[in-house]
Amino acid sequence: MTQDHSARPAGVRAVALTLLLAACTLAWATVAGAQDQGAFQLETPSSVLTGIGADVTVRAPADASGELTLLVGDERYTATIGADGSAGFSGVAFPSTETAVSLQYQGEPAQLAQAGGTPADTVTVQAIPGFLSILAPIIAIGLALLTRRVIPSLVAGVWVGAWFAADLSLYGIWAGLLDVVDTWVLRALVPADGGTGHMSILLFTMMIGGMVGIIYRNGGAQAIVDRLTGWASNRRRGEIASAGVGTAIFFDDYASLLVTGNAVRPMTDRLRISREKLAYYVDTSAAPIATLALVSTWIGFQVGLIGDATAGLEGFTGSAYGTFLGALPYMFYPILAFIFMWMLAVSGRDFGPMARAQERALTGDLSEARGEDQGAEEGLTAKQDIPHRAVNAVVPVLVLLGVTIAALFVTGSGDTLTDIIGSADSFSALLWGSLLSVLVAGVLSVSQGVLSLGETVEAWLAGIKSVLEVLVILTLAWALSAVTEDLQAAAYLADVLGEAIPTWILPALVFVLAAAIAFATGTSWGTMGILLPLAVPLTWAILGNQGMANEAGMLVLHASVASVLAGAVWGDHTSPISDTTVLASATSHCGVVEHANTQLPYGLVVGAIALVLGLLPAGFGAPWWVGLVLCIAALFGVLYGVARPIREHSHAH
Repeated sequence: MTQDHSARPAGVRAVALTLLLAACTLAWATVAGAQDQGAFQLETPSSVLTGIGADVTVRAPADASGELTLLVGDERYTATIGADGSAGFSGVAFPSTETAVSLQYQGEPAQLAQAGGTPADTVTVQAIPGFLSILAPIIAIGLALLTRRVIPSLVAGVWVGAWFAADLSLYGIWAGLLDVVDTWVLRALVPADGGTGHMSILLFTMMIGGMVGIIYRNGGAQAIVDRLTGWASNRRRGEIASAGVGTAIFFDDYASLLVTGNAVRPMTDRLRISREKLAYYVDTSAAPIATLALVSTWIGFQVGLIGDATAGLEGFTGSAYGTFLGALPYMFYPILAFIFMWMLAVSGRDFGPMARAQERALTGDLSEARGEDQGAEEGLTAKQDIPHRAVNAVVPVLVLLGVTIAALFVTGSGDTLTDIIGSADSFSALLWGSLLSVLVAGVLSVSQGVLSLGETVEAWLAGIKSVLEVLVILTLAWALSAVTEDLQAAAYLADVLGEAIPTWILPALVFVLAAAIAFATGTSWGTMGILLPLAVPLTWAILGNQGMANEAGMLVLHASVASVLAGAVWGDHTSPISDTTVLASATSHCGVVEHANTQLPYGLVVGAIALVLGLLPAGFGAPWWVGLVLCIAALFGVLYGVARPIREHSHAH
């Protein structure tokens, strides 16, 4: 029997060599290792939590067949060796930090079995206490809010998580520090599954940053400001324009994040709208709308997860897409977040930290962010003594959107518009669109003699430099998400919050669980991928046990599916370590901490209303429209009972 665990660090010599070289951190790869303790190989997850069920695989010799019994403490787990020579054990719980694990084998060939059926070689599996799995993101978020410095806070969070993943010892602290870069940051950029999604996001963020640098330098952005300000002559109209631009780019959250802030920020600056408020509009018009839109890059992912989660449900006859459409009206949080955004824009009202940010902006201080957290604007100004032509900015932006939309059709497939967009390669589409937008911006600038070729390249580099900080923060946020996933924080939260759920409260608790996981990990898609396969079968089983596998039960199932999707959006929308939060801050040139602090009260208010007046009635079988009417009425109560109008100047300054 062989235990499979993460390889230990290379030892003192490797550490000494690292210290001597100092310029480069050499570390070891976390790979599956095995000790030759017998004919069988035991494979456990790289991190195991005490008391939390884990999937364990035993690799048997090539000629072995029959039944295996896994002895874990006082518990027994049984599985049959499959055709691939392995036996899988699900939900294996390790009761202590050091648990003895042994194996009994009965089958052919008989000589592999222990004499008299006694256990085979016993090994000890190291586990960590479950609460440690969520400590890393808590530290990162807490330090960010306390110090107002996101990058060192994220590094600290990754370091703590890497320590727990490496070894709970004093030496593990050093090993975890080395693993920050060579394991977790590297894994964030080049994941083990070979996916290119994160690198694609970094690349098109750089390309769009470069395009923005060019259109600022060639005067195109300034011309747009002049045009927009002609209509948006006051702050309220400026806020309506900001919300409108974000809403118009509904088909992809990243496209909305990267275009909206850059397009309207000069106008909102002139109108003295705080960058915190702009970041709120940019963020709220991204993921909350993309998860609702029937034609968006999110649809294929969400419908695919729902299909996988409902595939094995006994007696369930609905389709994946039909289940999504049934769940759509119960996605109270994204619906209400979108409605509340427009309420605030039209009314000109705010409350809490956002109101203070808006009042501060009236004095000319547009953002509270200082130093690291505020987007760099060096070089993002129009060249002196050149004509300001809106076409030099409008055409590149239209090329970006047009090529992206066209590429979605080219890379997608299906019989309906929704199928095509949902199955499209959104990353390639955005990369193609961003590349061509840069080329078009450059050609327009050089051909008109507005900028020389050298000045165009310099403007492009200045634009890239302006997003350098966001690239670092995104990478560290992904690294924190990776180490948190490795520590199985989601499984721990699900185990702690998911016990003994009565039917009527099921949608509300699923929402809270999804929100907690997404807030702690900073990812909505990751939360959906983790929780839907757990929540949907659990809901269906509870409904079946209570005799509610009927039309009334389907309402609860739809509400529970919606709760996963909406809760994931809430956590992603409000978490300071979320990539959408970071991108919204970057394109608005607002500090990440400032954006999170001002947006969180709005997210909490809307989320609480969705939870109490939307999901709780849905758990009792109330139609979706009843909850929606109650929620909208509550939003009006907040708008006119808590929020206050912000003193407004009638013209730009």
